[in-house]
Amino acid sequence: MKTFSLSSSGIEPAQLLRGLESDRVGALVTFEGRVRDHNEGRGVRALTYEAYAALAEAEGAKIMEEAHARFDISRALCVHRVGELSLGELAVWVGVGAAHRDAAFAACRYVIDEVKARVPIWKREHYVEGAPEWLHPEVR
Repeated sequence: MKTFSLSSSGIEPAQLLRGLESDRVGALVTFEGRVRDHNEGRGVRALTYEAYAALAEAEGAKIMEEAHARFDISRALCVHRVGELSLGELAVWVGVGAAHRDAAFAACRYVIDEVKARVPIWKREHYVEGAPEWLHPEVR
């Protein structure tokens, strides 16, 4: 299983959690990013995510390698959706297994922050009122 992947279908957290299980793991930390109904004071009805797949998967894999190098973790996984998503749907999932909670929490936070900042995934918000707009990842 890849440590970072894009998915055009629904994310299955229970299945992903099984990929983190080990007798060495005493802490499992997960993050779920879901489509919400608002952003910056505007009503949102749906999102579309697009990615430059080859570059996104390469950069995502690099982030996962960095997490392993920086934190004492056993395994980490991240899946990001692409395509059309409705309110409440899971857009991104991060899971980290470690012997201790401090490393698991820190690595999980690191992964989601770096994915949002570095991976070329673009989000288009479909508003309740007005035309849809693209939001681009921050450039470092």
